[in-house]
Amino acid sequence: MDETTPKEKLLKNIRNALISKRDNPFHDLDLDSPIYPSLDESPDIYFVRQFIEIGGKFVYCADYNEMIFNLTSLLVNENLFPVYTPEEEIRYLLMQNGIDIIHNKDDFYEMKTGITFCEYLIARTGSIVFSSRQNSGRRMLTVPETHIVIAYMSQIVVEIKEALEKMRHKYDGKFPSFISFVTGPSRTADIEKTLIMGAHGPAQLYLFLIEEEV
Repeated sequence: MDETTPKEKLLKNIRNALISKRDNPFHDLDLDSPIYPSLDESPDIYFVRQFIEIGGKFVYCADYNEMIFNLTSLLVNENLFPVYTPEEEIRYLLMQNGIDIIHNKDDFYEMKTGITFCEYLIARTGSIVFSSRQNSGRRMLTVPETHIVIAYMSQIVVEIKEALEKMRHKYDGKFPSFISFVTGPSRTADIEKTLIMGAHGPAQLYLFLIEEEV
C-alpha cells in the first residue's frame, strides 16, 4: 500500500528534476536588447502625450514662479480645498499667496487635495514614480481625491529600467522599501464592468511640469 503523501510526491519530483540536468534550449536568447522600439519623438513630448492619454491633467510651467502662480490659480478656481502638502517649501509659498494649508496631522484624512514631488517620470508609459524615501510617504497616493504632482523636465526618463538605475544610484545602492508607479488617476471596471474613477485613490491626477530647474 502506497502511503506516500502528495507533498512527498511533489518534493520527490522536484529532487529528480534538480538531479537530471538538461541543456538550456534558449542559450542564444537575447536578454539585453531593448524590447520596445526607440521613441519617435523627444522623451518630454512623448511623456506628455502618454500622460494625457491615460487621463492625467498636464500643466506646463516655464519656471518655479509660474508653477506657484498656476498652482494657486487652480486651487482657487476649482475649489480644491482642504489642501495638504508634506513639502515645506510648497506649503510656505502657498501660504504666502493666501492659501490655507492643513497643518494638524489629525486633520490629514480631511484633505481633498494633496500636493507632492515625485522621483521620476516614465516617458514610455506616462507613469509617475514615487518612493517611501520622499516626504509624501505612501498615504498621499491613496487619500486625496485630487493629487497634484510637481516635477522638472530633468526627471523624465524613457524606460522604467532607467528610473530604477537612477534611483539605485541616488540612494547609494539601496532601493527604498516602497516604490510605486502611478499611471493615470485611480480607476476600476470591476463593478459590473462600469468604469469608476477614484475607487482606490485620487480621481484626478495633475502634473505641473517645470522647464527650468532652480
